[in-house]
Amino acid sequence: MKKLTAMLLLGVALIGGQTVARADGLNIVFTHHSSASNTFWQAVKKGFDDACAKVEANCNMVFTQTEGSVEQQVANMRAALAAKPDALLTSIVDDHALDDVIKEARDAGVLVIAVNVDDTEGTKGNARQAFVGQGFKPAGYSLAKAISESFPKDGPIKVLVGISAPGQNWSESRGAGIMQFLDEYKAAHKDRDVSWERIDSGTDLAITSDRVGAYLNAHPDTTAYFDTGFWCAGVARVLADRGVAPGKVLLGGFDLVPEVLQQMQKGYVQALVDQQPYMQGFMPVMEAYLNKKIGLAPSDIDTGQGIVRPKQADSIMALSAQGLR
Repeated sequence: MKKLTAMLLLGVALIGGQTVARADGLNIVFTHHSSASNTFWQAVKKGFDDACAKVEANCNMVFTQTEGSVEQQVANMRAALAAKPDALLTSIVDDHALDDVIKEARDAGVLVIAVNVDDTEGTKGNARQAFVGQGFKPAGYSLAKAISESFPKDGPIKVLVGISAPGQNWSESRGAGIMQFLDEYKAAHKDRDVSWERIDSGTDLAITSDRVGAYLNAHPDTTAYFDTGFWCAGVARVLADRGVAPGKVLLGGFDLVPEVLQQMQKGYVQALVDQQPYMQGFMPVMEAYLNKKIGLAPSDIDTGQGIVRPKQADSIMALSAQGLR
């Protein structure tokens, strides 16, 4: 697991006190691939805004008009760089589409930190200087392992893996982690019929509901559905509308947004993976601040792959209402 340096921990501790020096006109722009309607990114924005207020930096988060549009994200990045910011925070959902604009930013002396999604080759594949976010493949593996604890003790295991955004790093990597675990599970249970399929499940609750709902109609013996985002909440609604009992089809996904937590409270979602969006918004601002104030190079920060179970849903929902989870 990537770790914070001792210097970074010290710096964060110092700025966490009652008095914080001004960032002296520090200008930070945060571009990414999601629209303002994405509830996960509102928690990231909350962390970003709170950190910017703490160090009195001039900050702007720029959303896309269309969810997941890399083209709009690149256009937003170019527009932001025209204003010559001190730091650019951005998600890297495509291994190639953002390379040129990030190199241009670095050539212009702009600090660049990847947030939420990184190039699959890290620094070898992109000129960004650090990454703040989740290790996606290990997180997918952890989710599948957690759900497997509820697999039936006998009979076939039939799994559907929803790749929410085919071709985008975060979704493909999480899906790869899920399927790696299923490979290992099958090898360890040679006496069981274990199989899985992947589907383009979409990044909209209604679309995911329709696509996975149609699959479940055709495959009523499905054991579990894994989503690479929080859109398994839409599948939970379908199951409830059809009168399917909670737990008949096991559901697992990512991110602790209200929609999916509500379905976990109802018993339809068995496990979620938390990647701590507030931290993803807060910590890169602190790194940009420390870089400007004392010249500290930004560090990679792994925001985790904590598994959340139904017994935790009530307490997390309260934090979610505050925009913190």
